[in-house]
Amino acid sequence: MLESNKKKIIIIGAGFSGMGLAIHLQKAGIRDFAILEKADEVGGTWRENHYPGAECDIASALYSYSFEHNADWQYKWAEQPQIFDYLKGTAKKYNLYEHIHFATEVASAIFDEQAKCWRLRSADGEEWRCQFLVAAVGQLHHPFTPEIPGQSEFKGAQFHSARWQHDVDLSNKHVAVVGNAASALQFIPQIAPAAAKLTVFQRGANWVIPKLDRPYAAWEQWLSARVPLVASYYRFSIWLRNELLIYPIMQGRRLHCRIGLWMHRRYINKHIGDPALRAKLTPDYPMGAKRILVSDDYYAAMARSNVELEVDGIVQLTEHGITTTDGRDIPADVIIYGTGFKTNPFLAPMDIRGVEGKHLRDAWRNGAQAYLGMMTSGFPNLFMLYGPNTNLGHNSIVIMSESQARYICDAITALDRDGHSTIEVKAEAEEKYNSEMQRRLGKMAWNAIEASWYKDGNKITNNWPGSTYEYIRRTRGVCWGDYRVV
Repeated sequence: MLESNKKKIIIIGAGFSGMGLAIHLQKAGIRDFAILEKADEVGGTWRENHYPGAECDIASALYSYSFEHNADWQYKWAEQPQIFDYLKGTAKKYNLYEHIHFATEVASAIFDEQAKCWRLRSADGEEWRCQFLVAAVGQLHHPFTPEIPGQSEFKGAQFHSARWQHDVDLSNKHVAVVGNAASALQFIPQIAPAAAKLTVFQRGANWVIPKLDRPYAAWEQWLSARVPLVASYYRFSIWLRNELLIYPIMQGRRLHCRIGLWMHRRYINKHIGDPALRAKLTPDYPMGAKRILVSDDYYAAMARSNVELEVDGIVQLTEHGITTTDGRDIPADVIIYGTGFKTNPFLAPMDIRGVEGKHLRDAWRNGAQAYLGMMTSGFPNLFMLYGPNTNLGHNSIVIMSESQARYICDAITALDRDGHSTIEVKAEAEEKYNSEMQRRLGKMAWNAIEASWYKDGNKITNNWPGSTYEYIRRTRGVCWGDYRVV
């Protein structure tokens, strides 16, 4: 093993969370770290998803680092190229590139109990060693493409939205979109005008409310750049609106749900005049059970004369199209899968082994769990960013990852100061925390449906049941009584 491959801290992943932690480490005076990134650039999901219309559904003033304000956002909801540029610019400003090792995909990580360190091996056989290992791989980076009979027989192009083939010309083509959630909601309006016919295969409708996006005026950008108080207030106002309006919908609060339903109905009635189509586009589950989507142009696109919504299931693909469950053959020259990502099991496909060689996948065979979403018993010195039960349905995930970065930095700094080499959450503390999470999650809107990407079986493994303010408060200091340190 090369001496340069021995680090105090290794971070897996150079997305929002991994980069944020690296910057916090530097601010804490810790520079003995490396970031291992499987791709050839930073950015995580904003590197991977470059389909037409790709953007974040959280306003950019909030979906950005609190310590790295950007006054140059062109729109209230920035599109993928600008978010990607923001991340690359941040990495350059904080000299992160000198710590990042690209094209390094971690295949395994094994805890060495005698040496009290983690031993990593990359997919190409390179070895690494570190005292603290931090997984910052995110939850939305392995595209899910359903297996459909006849896929190999289809003669046209077919691809997932996260693997968009920009060289495929959609002009005057019959295009079929399988799936209609967050990504499809964004690219459908972009490709509909070019296609001769666009058929959207919908498994279930989504609650959609207007985004009310617009470009920033030059004077707003000027004010944002020169008056920090204005920028801080604007960011705070977006956060507060999400906490006070959207989060209560997740809780099933009647008044807030009525407000959300009113916004949805007003929006859909404005653009969808056909009662039958409107009924197909209206969900049959409570608002908030799946992510509430925001768009200004989705319903207008679905109302186009060249766009058709299919709610019948898919039986198979043929050479020239799709066969539905009622026996119809839908012609298609191109098929695009807007079918989301594989979110479970967490940290797959890495082989992670802790104390006594225990596999993480075995520890999580009944569904992933982690104390504060960051540590799990039996795996000393292993931290997670954006881990189990830290996903949000109402606010910016960057808030959560910054809270975790501060927490991890505080823990490592304290361990160094006191001469400790390992930290491991106690099994009873983790179990108590997980029981609380599942009890509270059982009362949230997400538990109202049987299947969603938030769940692993019957267990909600992805989402955080509280407000972001609660998470900030609970991660403000390390509760050392919940840990075993050596």
